Amino acid sequence: MKLHRLLALLALSLAACATERNEQFLAADGPSDGTELATFGAGCFWCAEAAFEQIEGVLDVRSGFMGGSELEEPTGDALVAAGHAEVVQLRYDPARVSYDELLDWFWLLHDPTQIGGQGADEGPEYRSVIFVRGAGQRRAADFSREERQRHHWHRIKTEVQEAGRFYPAGEDHQDYYAKNRESEYCQTVIAPHLERAGLQR
Repeated sequence: MKLHRLLALLALSLAACATERNEQFLAADGPSDGTELATFGAGCFWCAEAAFEQIEGVLDVRSGFMGGSELEEPTGDALVAAGHAEVVQLRYDPARVSYDELLDWFWLLHDPTQIGGQGADEGPEYRSVIFVRGAGQRRAADFSREERQRHHWHRIKTEVQEAGRFYPAGEDHQDYYAKNRESEYCQTVIAPHLERAGLQR
C-alpha cells in the first residue's frame, strides 16, 4: 500500500512540474520567478532549439508556433496554414545572459536576408522573426536589427512583432536533436549548423 501511495505522489509531482513548466511558457506576461521569455523564429525550430539549449543562462527551450491567427484546436498543419512561424521560446535568467546576447545568437544562427525559408526548409513558416514583449525588448530588437544591417550587403528581412499566443509543438518535436541525433536530418543539417556556430554537435 505504501508503494502505491508513493508512486501516486510521484506521478502527481511530475504532473505538477510539467504544468508549471507549461504555465511559465504560456503566460502572456512571462514567468513570475525572475526569469524572462524570448521568442525567435530562425528557420526550423529543431535547429534553433539545439543551439539555444547550449547557451549559458538559457534555462529551458520549447519549440512551437507563433505569429498567425488564433486557433482553438491547433495542430501543426493547421498552425502553418493559419500563418504561424516555427519558433523557439526561451526561458532565461537575465542575470546570466542578457536579451542583447540572445539577439546576437539569433543573428548568428540563421540567414536573416533569406526570403521564404532557411536553406532547404522552404515556406513562410520558416521566416525570420523576433517576437517581443514590452518596450525594452522592442527597442533592443529594433536597434539590433539596424546594427546588423550595417554588416549586410543584402536587405535584412527579419520582422519584429509583438509576441502573441505561443502554441507548443508536440512532444515529438521537443528536444528533437537530442532524441534523434543519428537521423539523416540531424546529421546533415543540424550538426553542421551547430558546428558553424561554434557549438557542440
